[in-house]
Amino acid sequence: MDVSMTLWVLTILGLCALIAADFFIGRKPHDVSVKEAGIWTVVWIVLAALFGLGLLFFGNGQASGEFFAGFITEKSLSVDNLFVFILIMAKFSVPSHLQQRVLLFGVLIALVLRAIFIAAGAAVIANFSWVFYIFGAFLIYTAWKLIQEARSGDEEEEFEENRLLKSVEKKFGVADKYHGTKLFVRKNGKKVMTPLMVVMLAIGTTDVLFAMDSIPAIFGLTQDPYIVFTANAFALMGLRQLYFLIGGLLKKLVHLSYGLSVILGFIGVKLVLHALHENGVNVPEISIPVSLGVICGVLVITTITSLIAAKKQAAAEEPHKDSIGA
Repeated sequence: MDVSMTLWVLTILGLCALIAADFFIGRKPHDVSVKEAGIWTVVWIVLAALFGLGLLFFGNGQASGEFFAGFITEKSLSVDNLFVFILIMAKFSVPSHLQQRVLLFGVLIALVLRAIFIAAGAAVIANFSWVFYIFGAFLIYTAWKLIQEARSGDEEEEFEENRLLKSVEKKFGVADKYHGTKLFVRKNGKKVMTPLMVVMLAIGTTDVLFAMDSIPAIFGLTQDPYIVFTANAFALMGLRQLYFLIGGLLKKLVHLSYGLSVILGFIGVKLVLHALHENGVNVPEISIPVSLGVICGVLVITTITSLIAAKKQAAAEEPHKDSIGA
């Protein structure tokens, strides 16, 4: 898809306008209700759908299909990220009325960092076609690792700060309590960060780790930087509302890791086949409609089997609770 600089600028300005509207509508710190989160989740999904349809009418069917496949993939991977966001909120004991502000700025930091990743990835792909082999192998390895972690049943119970975050805290210092929405305060004449700023940085920088598999995954569906960026942007910007909407339901998605591993493994194979095809090897390539069908099908099956498993587990635990009560 041929994207002019004007379209790039208009797209970024449009996304900034949407982010600003989201910020000013919810600028007053408050506890986000399920109703509010649900409405805004639908709004972001509708906006993404309208953008994808716009690509269909003003661009072409392939661009639209690539966007929807990329958006759904990034959205599903983002849901898995919410587990870590919950751990971060618990680690720093973020007051409930400040959590929406933390997620807004944390997601903005993540979006900027991902834009850098996307630009770097596009530059590498444009100059070194063999990088598809690396991306494909990495995604297949990540898929295998997800399955191993899911089968082991081990869950991370506490968030550990990364080195970058620790170095920033050491350099600037951190206040001992929250000060509303302030990011910096003065302590003994020195300007220090508030815990709110630390949490925002934690969410933003932690997302970089998730980008290590999500960026290669979407490049496996499209090599168009414009589609890669917009699919990531729409997936990330609706993540804050999704956190409040399904935060309590995440534990019921017990098969999510299996579903994501299948998706990543599938895209990894697709990348390897594409690399072989580019090198003149006569192998079949997986089309975007097939990719979209596989991704959606896996997510639907994963959700259904997860809810059934969660329901059976709850039913099995009920007699045990009754016996304890008796």
